[in-house]
Amino acid sequence: MRTVFSGIQPSGELHLGNYLGAVHNWVRLQDQYRCFYCIVDYHAITQPYEPSELSRKTIEMATDLLACGVDPERSVFFVQSSVPEHTELCWVFNTVTPVSFLERMTQFKDKSADQDKNVNMGLFDYPVL
Repeated sequence: MRTVFSGIQPSGELHLGNYLGAVHNWVRLQDQYRCFYCIVDYHAITQPYEPSELSRKTIEMATDLLACGVDPERSVFFVQSSVPEHTELCWVFNTVTPVSFLERMTQFKDKSADQDKNVNMGLFDYPVL
């Protein structure tokens, strides 16, 4: 069976764009593929954020995804920071990912253009994680 992996940041409230762009498809794909869905809280800290709010937003995002039909009985559903192997695998991928590939990433260029001083390694390494 083919596998799908996708994640969503808990950086704000789930909105119609999230639902139509991803979550609706996540629910549909659960019947056709082996699905892994993740709340990517480590990705969320690559941008300015309020530390005291991240846990609450993570729980709210999980609640919203479950309410939309993401079913832990039909897919693997987890929080990124709760699975240490996720970040361990990032290290392995870091050893084989050329820097030139990361420098070309549109997401890095777009997000770093929006930040005056906080162009951090986490943002650069975002696609690897």
